[in-house]
Amino acid sequence: MSEEKPVLSRIEDGVCWITLNRPAKLNTIVPEMLDLMSEALDRAEVDGTVRCVAITGAGDRAFCAGADVSFLSTLSVEDAKAFSRRGHRTFLKILRIPKPVVAAVNGYALGGGCELAVACDIRIASEKARFGQTEINLGLIPGWGGTQLLPKIVGTAKAKELILMGATLNANEALQAGIVSKVVTADKFSDEVKAAVGILANGPRIAIAEAKKLINAGLSLEAGLASEAESFGRLFATADMKEGVAAFAGKRKPVFKNNEVRAA
Repeated sequence: MSEEKPVLSRIEDGVCWITLNRPAKLNTIVPEMLDLMSEALDRAEVDGTVRCVAITGAGDRAFCAGADVSFLSTLSVEDAKAFSRRGHRTFLKILRIPKPVVAAVNGYALGGGCELAVACDIRIASEKARFGQTEINLGLIPGWGGTQLLPKIVGTAKAKELILMGATLNANEALQAGIVSKVVTADKFSDEVKAAVGILANGPRIAIAEAKKLINAGLSLEAGLASEAESFGRLFATADMKEGVAAFAGKRKPVFKNNEVRAA
């Protein structure tokens, strides 16, 4: 796959395949990608031939390693809040589309990539997959729903471990935590994903839609997401966020000083 278009979509046998297509950048997300995913989801929702959606990453290294840190480093506080809300709008479409969405996690699912996977209905992982809410290492918090959705899946204690400590889980640890429903070997990964989406695409469409709606009805996300965006944006005024990004760029361990205002 070329990198000319950062998100690819195609419809095949009742399945809308959405592929994050920046393999050289570990499929990290820039704003255009959120819009392209959103547009693909809108098309999938109204297309009567689409019965299931599958989201994956190009290449064999990453599903999605989160937001592009070089882009994050350019944001003001208000820009950061807007970027958080932009992600919310796209990921809420995953939650609300009346069709099942499968995350085919073929490698790193870190930061926003983990949030993207968690927003999906079913997550199938290659044995090479790695999961983590690693934003804390940049002096940040999850900004696309992680503080609200992850605790509902893994429980409050495990969510705090992942978010507050920036811990990462291998595929089997993610299975034990309840993040994924199945782990398969790399050589069988593609076949397993195709089998799963085939079952969903050929299942009872209305029943699946109703079941998804009922399961997700208890999420009550809006208030939590609004607070998350505010907090995410405020962190762009801290020196620790600047230090986290600088350390990332310099391939060193960050030294956080917990200053309230970003250093000049």
